[in-house]
Amino acid sequence: MKEQGRKVIATNRKARHNYTIIDTYEAGIALVGTEVKSLREGKASLVDAFATVDNGEVWLRSLHIPEYTQGSWTNHSPLRVRKLLLHKREIEHLVGKTREGNQTLVPLSMYFVDGKVKVELALAKGKQDYDKRQDMAKRTAEREVTRELGRRIKGMRG
Repeated sequence: MKEQGRKVIATNRKARHNYTIIDTYEAGIALVGTEVKSLREGKASLVDAFATVDNGEVWLRSLHIPEYTQGSWTNHSPLRVRKLLLHKREIEHLVGKTREGNQTLVPLSMYFVDGKVKVELALAKGKQDYDKRQDMAKRTAEREVTRELGRRIKGMRG
């Protein structure tokens, strides 16, 4: 029986905090067998991961997929560089954007789609500390507003 739907393996929650997301892409990823088995167990870390474009190919670096526990001598190295599978015009677009400067490729999440591993890759721009503080203040204010509205609907006073 074939897998159906989307199952999230790992997400990079810090990425949206540290970067302003400009555009997102869905990319396949070239893996070896023990890596897929380890991912099926739900083990992966996108914390320090980033992507680079070298010689017209996109590579995912610093993605940590731990060794498969039942693996033998055929086990993979946890931090190896992995190739991302994108269309040629998408790669050319990314090359242009990353060469402009100040923009980087950051993986946002990793998931299974109908049994195949996919990576959601973001073209992002780094945030300054004051941008991060503004975003946190805005989120806090929105949370307070929704909390107050909830209280009013329920007939309670704050």
